[in-house]
Formats: sequence, C-alpha cells, structure tokens
Amino acid sequence: MVKIIVLVAAYLIFAPIVGGLLAGIDRVITARMQGRVGPPVIQPFYDVFKLMEKEAVTVNKTQDFYVMCFLIFIVITGCLFFAGQNLLLIIFSLTLASVFLVIAAYSSNSPYSQIGAERELLQAMAYEPMVLITAVAFFLYTGSFEVSAILAYEKMAILPLLGIFLGYLFILTIKFRKSPFDLSMSHHGHQELVKGLTTEISGKSLALIEIAHWYENIFLLGFIFLFFANGTQTGIIVGVIVCLAAYFLEIFIDNNFARMKWQFALNSSWVVAAALGFANLAVLYVPVILSTMIGITG
Repeated sequence: MVKIIVLVAAYLIFAPIVGGLLAGIDRVITARMQGRVGPPVIQPFYDVFKLMEKEAVTVNKTQDFYVMCFLIFIVITGCLFFAGQNLLLIIFSLTLASVFLVIAAYSSNSPYSQIGAERELLQAMAYEPMVLITAVAFFLYTGSFEVSAILAYEKMAILPLLGIFLGYLFILTIKFRKSPFDLSMSHHGHQELVKGLTTEISGKSLALIEIAHWYENIFLLGFIFLFFANGTQTGIIVGVIVCLAAYFLEIFIDNNFARMKWQFALNSSWVVAAALGFANLAVLYVPVILSTMIGITG
C-alpha cells in the first residue's frame, strides 16, 4: 500500500514536470530540424503560466466545467495506471476523459471547434481497437489485466507481443497528436482547422488542457514500459530508454510527414489493428486452444 501511495504521489507531482520538459524538448528538436534556433526547453511552462494570468473569457459557463472534468479524469487514469490497477478500467477512464473534451468543444458554436470535436471522435474510433487489443494481449501473455501483475511478470513481453508493440506505436502518433494524424487539435497555426476543438478555449481552460496532455503523455509512455518490465532493474532501465526513444521517434515522424485525411487515419489504424494486433493475438491464443484440446481428449 505504501508503495502504491508513493507511486501515485510521484505521478501527481512529477508527471506534469516531465511532460512539460518533453514538450519543450519536442519544440527544440522540431525547430532544429526546420533550421531554427527554437525556444528554451522550459518554454511550455512559460506558456502555461501566461495562460493562467489571462482574463477568463469563455463561450459559456459549462465549457470550463467540461475542461476541468477532462483534466480530472486524465489524472485519475494516470493514478490508476501507476497504482497497478486493471487495464480495462484505465482504458475506460481514458475514453471518458476524451468524451469530456469533445463535449467541451461541442458546447461552443464555433464550426472549427465542432469539426475538431467530430474528428476527435473519429480518432477515438481509430485508436481504441488497438488499445483494447493491447490490453487483451497482456492478459493472454501474463494471465492478468492488472498492471501490477504485468510489471512483476518474470519475462519481457516485447518478443511475444512484438506485433502488438508495433501496432501500439502506430496509434501512439494519434494519441500524441502528431502528424500525419494531428487532425482534431492542430498545434500548427497554418492548418485549416486553426486550433481545432480548442479554437474557442483560452486562458486558464487552455492551460488546463496543456497540463492534462503532459499527464496523459506520461502514462501513454507507461504502456510502452509494460512491454519491457520483468520485475528487475534491467527491465526498468531498458523500459525507460525505449520510452524515450519512442517519444523521439514520434517527433521525427511529426516533422517528416504531412498531415493525412481522417479517412486514412481511420482505415490505416484498423488495418494495423487487424494485421498486427489480431495476428499477434492468434499466435498467443493457438497454444491455449491446443492445450485445452489436449486436456479434453486426455
């Protein structure tokens, strides 16, 4: 119990700090790849503090409430993950958080916000199957949906779940809101959606969304860590290194691929889920079926 409290407290305190630093490193690397000097690494923190000081301007009273719910459920999702709880419950909480963000965008009358909300729902349809397949794969391999049990499993899951790992990396581009799948909440002003579902959100509410993304990015990387955890120090070190490498891979993809249409995001994600996800599940499940059949005939 003490270990769980410490892990949850560490997540609550350090996740926004590490997430903000990763966002700052992202900006610096992006600028250098584009031939610019770029802002300082701590620029995301300056931006959030500046947004916090701005005058509160909102389209309606309910929008701020939905944004706050989005942040709360993102934090709850991360706490559940680092407390070692059930993966299915964690995925449900993450989906609920996304729903609150969509409702916040729909609550305004801006066509940009509403189109962004619709694309956010489409993105959820794109990545949810692969996320669920990832949870099922961990259950088939370790015999448990509990994060704590997966972390304590004596073998790394990366080789038996290699297809699942690659599929999760693919949809991680959507969750990190990187090109070519930055469809609902553009981080680049030249795109036609302006700022997508956050077009009518400003000031403290926009700062809360940025903080929520910092929290979210940390536990999304935590899913990658699960593939390398084996209850040893070696597993921890390898897992952290691969998490950082995966994040920098997403930055590289973001700066080298143009944004695609939502149809491509949806179709490609389902193809990846079928080709890598279900194929990997089949490989895992065949031995279970064979052993069951042998047991029945024996």
